[in-house]
Amino acid sequence: MIEIKDIEKLAELSRLELTSAEKEGLRQDIDSILGYVDQIKKVVVSSGEPEAGLLLNVMREDTNPNESGKETEVLLAEVPVREGQYVKVKKILQ
Repeated sequence: MIEIKDIEKLAELSRLELTSAEKEGLRQDIDSILGYVDQIKKVVVSSGEPEAGLLLNVMREDTNPNESGKETEVLLAEVPVREGQYVKVKKILQ
């Protein structure tokens, strides 16, 4: 459980001025967050490894790829302005 003095130290390090009500609210919020993190730490997947089963590759085999460049001209014909094989857009960075 986090204490008010911990909140005051964090506020000092962050250069924040907090009222008593704000300190109490932050204390409760941080306690709630830390309690949730504790719950997550206790979760064990069926294999016994915490990370096991969380990653799954959902990529499919590309069995029928398109011929490279086959649709390029069709797509470029639809753009308002182009330069050769490129779509020309307004410069947004200076």
